[in-house]
Amino acid sequence: MDRIEDCISFLIGKAQQQVARRARDKLAPFGITPVQYAVLHALWQQDGQSGAELGARLAIDSATITGIMDRLEAAELIARRPDEAGDRRINRAALTDRAQQLRSPLDRAMDELNAEVVAELGRQDATLLWAGLQRLGRVGVEESASNKTGRRNQAGR
Repeated sequence: MDRIEDCISFLIGKAQQQVARRARDKLAPFGITPVQYAVLHALWQQDGQSGAELGARLAIDSATITGIMDRLEAAELIARRPDEAGDRRINRAALTDRAQQLRSPLDRAMDELNAEVVAELGRQDATLLWAGLQRLGRVGVEESASNKTGRRNQAGR
């Protein structure tokens, strides 16, 4: 490779910077960050998930998901509730009325961002980009899970 601008890591990183900046700009009027939006979106799909469940779903480590949940709770968007099955180690995130009221405007802001990308690339290229990013994202998650399994297997010997 002669130029760093031809490296896939560089290109994806630059694209990620631009898209993340636009996402931050669109969510800022609501006081929400992109990762907070991701957690809220996961909870809108299934309220009452634990931090571990949210972290696994969004591929976010436990320390980070705890910090995100702390900030969402401080913003009165979630409330932590004890696990109904009685497991005292688990707290579940319950959406507040305020979080429910933000769903439509936040989804609309992110739909606008997706539409901006589709308009920039065209429908066909955008569809290919989404599919390619999903494939690449799975590769990273699958490798990470495989590495963890391998470490556990090695530790169990």
